Amino acid sequence: MSIYEDLGIKPIINASATLTRLGGSRMPREVLEAMHAAAGSFIDLPLFQTRVGDRIAELTRNDAAFVSSGAAAGIVLAVATLMAAPNEPDPMAYPMLKGITRNEVIVFTSQRNGYDFAILQTGASIVACDDTLESFESAITGRTACLVWFAGALAAKSPPIEDVIAIARKHHVPVLVDAAAQIPPVSSLWHYTKVLGCDGVVFSGGKGIRGPQAAGLVLGTRELIAGCRRLSAPTQGIGRPMKVGKEELAGMLAAVQYTLDRDEDAILQGYEAIVQNWIEELAGIPGVTTERGFPSEAGQPHARAIVHLDAGFGKTRDQVIDELRNGDVWIEVSALADEPNAIALNPQTLTSDEAGVVAARLRQVLTR
Repeated sequence: MSIYEDLGIKPIINASATLTRLGGSRMPREVLEAMHAAAGSFIDLPLFQTRVGDRIAELTRNDAAFVSSGAAAGIVLAVATLMAAPNEPDPMAYPMLKGITRNEVIVFTSQRNGYDFAILQTGASIVACDDTLESFESAITGRTACLVWFAGALAAKSPPIEDVIAIARKHHVPVLVDAAAQIPPVSSLWHYTKVLGCDGVVFSGGKGIRGPQAAGLVLGTRELIAGCRRLSAPTQGIGRPMKVGKEELAGMLAAVQYTLDRDEDAILQGYEAIVQNWIEELAGIPGVTTERGFPSEAGQPHARAIVHLDAGFGKTRDQVIDELRNGDVWIEVSALADEPNAIALNPQTLTSDEAGVVAARLRQVLTR
């Protein structure tokens, strides 16, 4: 009996996304073995954090790297560091802002989202600018600590990031990118920092990298990463609740290596094959249309299957979702925010066998 069965919890077939509430993604054997090996010894934790970061930086072509306790924690530590620049950040200065004058963070209006709180947690104020370069430039003052750019679908209405970075550089404003779910492509690990020239980028550990869900990555300049290390546990201060254990450190190093070693083209082709099979399996159902949607909900370069229910269909979208959850097997799908009678099926979190179960069960629900 699994721990889930022992506690009366039904495991989920996840055809939605690498969502935190569903457990992120599955860790491969290599990651689990690295975490298990790390758990068996005591270690100088700050030294281990530094050495793991140095190795991840080397693997990802970055100047420096830091393993955080998730992407949101990475935002907190990175923003706090940039607020103190060019001075060493004082772990006890946040959110009281003692002696800190660079306490404003610019975010484009269309990119505002629930992860704003990771910025506000430092005590900084968010200055929202309209989705124009002129508005961004006019928002910059002597109190500006940085711009936080939320990559992926949230950035669709904003100006090109290359143009934004050019203005930021002119005014010596650091740019921090939240790219929590922007793997694939794996090139995101160096694209924002080494190609575009951003000061830092933050990733979730438990999404496309397939590391521990309670871990993340901050990649960027040596100054930024030194600040994150200074603010983090076991130091007392703003980063103390954001502890990263030796197991997560080992798991993230193994996950980064695992991700870099995989054939990304083959993975994406596998996702495409699943989507095309879903479209074929769900064809011919009266009142139902299935099409290929691209990119994913997070702006990743892979397709999803979008299932549309006609206005006269005998069930609502929510009824279909409820039936998928309440059968012998719990299947989770996504409800499209901009279309009340459509669901999306994401192949990223599924085995090929599970993908077949999703198709069969959904067809059963739609035809019953």
